[in-house]
Amino acid sequence: MSATVVRHALVLTMDDAHTVLRDADVLVVDDRIAEVGGPGQRLSVPEGTEELDGSGGILMPGMIDTHRHLWQTAMRAYGADWTLTQYFVWYYLEHGVAFRPEDVATGNALSALDALDAGVTTTVDWSHGLRTTDHAEAAIGALAASPGRFVFAPGNIFGAPWEWANSADFRAFMARHREAHPRIGFQLAFDVTGDPAFPEKAAYEAAREMDLSVTTHAGVWGATNDDGIRLAHEHGLLRPGDVYVHAATLSDDSYQRIAATGGTISLSTESEQSCGQGYPPAMKVREHGIGASLSVDTSVWFSSDLFAAMRSTLGADRSWEHTRAHETGATVTHSHLRAEQVVEWATRGGARALGLDGVVGQVKAGLKADLVLLKNDHSPSMFPVLNPYGHVVFQVGRGDVHTVLVDGAVVKRDGRLVGADLAGLRAAAEGTVEHLRSSLGEEVWQAGMNPEVPQTEILDNPYQYTEYRSAATHSAAGA
Repeated sequence: MSATVVRHALVLTMDDAHTVLRDADVLVVDDRIAEVGGPGQRLSVPEGTEELDGSGGILMPGMIDTHRHLWQTAMRAYGADWTLTQYFVWYYLEHGVAFRPEDVATGNALSALDALDAGVTTTVDWSHGLRTTDHAEAAIGALAASPGRFVFAPGNIFGAPWEWANSADFRAFMARHREAHPRIGFQLAFDVTGDPAFPEKAAYEAAREMDLSVTTHAGVWGATNDDGIRLAHEHGLLRPGDVYVHAATLSDDSYQRIAATGGTISLSTESEQSCGQGYPPAMKVREHGIGASLSVDTSVWFSSDLFAAMRSTLGADRSWEHTRAHETGATVTHSHLRAEQVVEWATRGGARALGLDGVVGQVKAGLKADLVLLKNDHSPSMFPVLNPYGHVVFQVGRGDVHTVLVDGAVVKRDGRLVGADLAGLRAAAEGTVEHLRSSLGEEVWQAGMNPEVPQTEILDNPYQYTEYRSAATHSAAGA
């Protein structure tokens, strides 16, 4: 038996009542939360229990990312100035095929530790670069070697989902791994274009035959639309557990179909803001009563932690609310979306989306001990803690993630990952970069990282009386 107790922490339980416990103890025995003490209650613990001082800190459920392309992580920030068009060209049409199985494994291993370091204990690996079985084996092998919890969502952007999802190799791969990894769940990842022939029907049917939910990029401007939702719904293929990523340019009819069939939406707000899938649809989630979770998308562009996701989601929703009000001359006096709600989406919302509610996502006796202690005695931003949800969203960063437990095991202690071979991962990531850079050539590599900047037209300014203005006026008169 192993046991750990966190003492004197402020605990965000994320239970049905969103109970907040101050100066509380939480006892973990083996892989479960054994007991949660009330305020000021000191729990009795088994002999040999490791004691962690949670005073001045916030203990919360491990965060859950419902959509991350782990395989791309060795290219961290390469696409910082991309639009979605550049992403599609680079990965889907030109250079994604250059990734070897070992490059996929490196990206997955790096991103898995990256997530844990930021307090994300469960991650959906939206693994859509698996063009061969060797790539798939490399991807899941890296996840299995990580101490995190995962949902593996295999896909293949280089092939037709109705073909690869029904291939003998893919079915054999799934049969080998479905029961082999206790901390890995499974989904099927593919997109639906809205083709009236609905060829994706066979991929949905494959998912249903394997008893898997589907995770799909829905409502992405110029790529997926309402027709995809309508076709799947009319064929009776939408069901609870399906996750709609982005869902940013859908009609109310599509949101109603999602709500009626028990689907949830994964908000990748930094991505939606930067790429152009559409405006982050948190307000549609509220209006239609759809369950929501948060996600990172890809470290090729964006932050790799859910603190940034919570902040950006709250900011985007409030910006939308204020902008719409200003268009009619009105003023927003009370915000609809609150910090407490985005913390819910980052934790229990993710658990609900993945069918893990009652397993993780709460600090509650009997659940799996996936926990995060936010504590930094060297930071002035960690005190005072007045509004704990607001503190988590706006004041805390990955540097304040003090301790992380997954399945009751401490995987980050005192701000450092436990047993992580960062030097080996650094060398592997450098190997991936060198392979891609040499395969593409330096000119292509640099052009991909630095897309052209459109020219900005400087508007004429009547308050500037300069030689430039005078010259422009004379030129116009001469013409």
